[in-house]
Amino acid sequence: MEEESIEAAAAARKERLRALKAAQELLNTPDDDAAVVKPQQASTEGDRNDVEPQHQSDDEEEEDAGEDNVNMKFRNYLPHDKQLQEGKVTPPVLPKFEDPVLAAPPPEEKAEDPFLNIAPKKPNWDLRRDVQKRLDKLERRTQKAMLILMEREEQKRSAAEDNGMA
Repeated sequence: MEEESIEAAAAARKERLRALKAAQELLNTPDDDAAVVKPQQASTEGDRNDVEPQHQSDDEEEEDAGEDNVNMKFRNYLPHDKQLQEGKVTPPVLPKFEDPVLAAPPPEEKAEDPFLNIAPKKPNWDLRRDVQKRLDKLERRTQKAMLILMEREEQKRSAAEDNGMA
C-alpha cells in the first residue's frame, strides 16, 4: 500500500516536471520562424554523417549578438555600456520582516549585585549543619526536663489543694 502511494506520488511529480519543462520551452522559444527552423535543421543534420554543418557568416553572427544583447537582463550588475543598461532590471522589493522577538520589549530584570550571590544567605549554615545532631539531642533533653518540671509543679499544686481542702 505504501509503495503504491509512493510510486503514484513519484509518477505525478514526474508528470508535473514534464509539463513545467514543456511550458519553459514554449516560453523560451522566440516567435520568429527562422529561429524555430534552425534547431530542427541542426537535429536533422546531426543525424546524417554525410552532410557538413553550415557555418554562419559574420554578418549573421553580429545580428545574433545584437539580438542577444537586447534580451539580456541584468539584475545585480549595472553595465557600463549604454545599450546594455537598457536591460537593467529593477531588483525585487522584499517585504519587510518584523521579528516578533525583537518587537516585544525585553522583560525588566532586577539588577542584583553579583557578589551577594557568592556568600550564603545565612552565614552560619555550615555551623548549624555540623552541630544539628547535638542540637536535636539537647532539644529532646530540654523537652523531657520541662515535662518533668511541669509534672512536679502539678503534683505540688494538687498536694496544696488537697492540703488546703482537707
